[in-house]
Amino acid sequence: MRVAIIENTRITHHGQVGVALHEAGALIDLYRPWADGRLPAQGSFDALVSFGGEQSALDDTLHPYLPRFAALMAETAASGTATLGICLGAQVLARGLGAENRLNAAREFGWCAVTRTPATDPVLDGLPARFPIFEWHSDTFTLPPGAVHLASSPAAALQCFRYGRAGYGMQFHFEASRAVARDWARNFPDLIEHIAPGWQAAYPQHEAARGLAADACGLAIARAWTTLI
Repeated sequence: MRVAIIENTRITHHGQVGVALHEAGALIDLYRPWADGRLPAQGSFDALVSFGGEQSALDDTLHPYLPRFAALMAETAASGTATLGICLGAQVLARGLGAENRLNAAREFGWCAVTRTPATDPVLDGLPARFPIFEWHSDTFTLPPGAVHLASSPAAALQCFRYGRAGYGMQFHFEASRAVARDWARNFPDLIEHIAPGWQAAYPQHEAARGLAADACGLAIARAWTTLI
């Protein structure tokens, strides 16, 4: 299988998604439109993945590729091709599908609890009704028309949706294993202290409380989504 991965920032970890794709023997084509504006051509891949970034899904002035990006994500999901948007990727997918992007309306950071809705789903059905997962966002979005709402949290009512057969928008960073979280803490100490004062100092306690369980849930999600390719 050939998987197109879109990275939206200089430091991008594939994390648990990378583990699952490696296990499946996927061939990876990398795109970094934030640097050169390039996006994969429709039909050139068997699956499409977009990771997060510091820009908003509406930041067209600084990132003029965003409208094309949103259209690509939406068209791919609508075609039934496996599509995965994480954090910014989910916000862009939601935009492309006609949802409303809401900026600075739902801030979450660190390992948080997410609750599944009653909807059945091939990717989330193996998870507990309430599970820990890593979050890092301030923006959110409404449910795209025709999508199925799959998960929520107190801060962000829309944590996950499915569109069509295999199009997924996941606000939470299920790719972020403990190793990824540690690297973020090393690379962005000042930013993290600004958005979550004291979190860095208490990092060992946060990781011990929820990190291991979140790792297991994240890898389960990544493997289940990969089977849809």
